[in-house]
Amino acid sequence: MYIMEYKLDSKDKKILGVLKEHGDYTTREIAKKTLIPFTTINNRIRKLKQEGFIKKFTIELDHDKIARGFVVYVLISADLKYLKEKNKTQYDVAKELKKFDSVERVDIVSGETDIVAIVRVKDVKEFDNFLLEKIHSIDGVANTKSMIVIHEC
Repeated sequence: MYIMEYKLDSKDKKILGVLKEHGDYTTREIAKKTLIPFTTINNRIRKLKQEGFIKKFTIELDHDKIARGFVVYVLISADLKYLKEKNKTQYDVAKELKKFDSVERVDIVSGETDIVAIVRVKDVKEFDNFLLEKIHSIDGVANTKSMIVIHEC
């Protein structure tokens, strides 16, 4: 049995474009912005969610107001030999990192670094404690390099 793959058309792309910038818009506001009928917007959004094009709706926080304005990219090298001995992988290290509230995102990458974590904390002092007490305590973390974000674009 062949199942046809859903293809995005220009209406879907317009809807996604509006939602990307204004996830809080109502379907009526999206219809007004895109000049697509309200009922079509409702049906398309339902279909886009069902087909997995829209994973979730979220918000953008003012990180300074919630005392998380200090951003650091932490480049993590895993001790692959140690992980193998413990029957673990980089994915296990990434899962451990994702458990911390201060970790916004974790990516496994190629090159000299194995994992990149984006960390958001209040200030340098909080980051220092987080790095030494949390990240360095994870089994399999060999070493880290930190890059402080000076300006978010």
